[in-house]
Amino acid sequence: VQLQASGGGLVQAGGSLRLSCAASGRTFSTYVVGWFRQAPGKGREFVAAISWSGGTYYADSVKGRFTISRDNAKNTVYLRMNSLQPEDTAVYYCAATPGYAGLGAHEYDYWGQGTQVTVSS
Repeated sequence: VQLQASGGGLVQAGGSLRLSCAASGRTFSTYVVGWFRQAPGKGREFVAAISWSGGTYYADSVKGRFTISRDNAKNTVYLRMNSLQPEDTAVYYCAATPGYAGLGAHEYDYWGQGTQVTVSS
């Protein structure tokens, strides 16, 4: 499975962005897909995940502001980010793995290249 993340950019605090993670090479309707982020000088942090059945999971820091969704017909997972804050600035990565995965980056087998999100104050 190859993953392509896109949709990042520069936005002012309070603004919104929608990230996309497009998969190719194999249908990933039975995969769990997660979003992680990494800010400069920090480790990779779990943001959100969506199971093959549509169950969603969020980090406390983004709960109520971010929404993860998937369109299996398009082999794409989205991350809608509202009320963005400067602390959301990071490179955002999508990741996928068949079956089940939790919040750990090590649980995901396939990774996209990352897309930069910068939130100005």
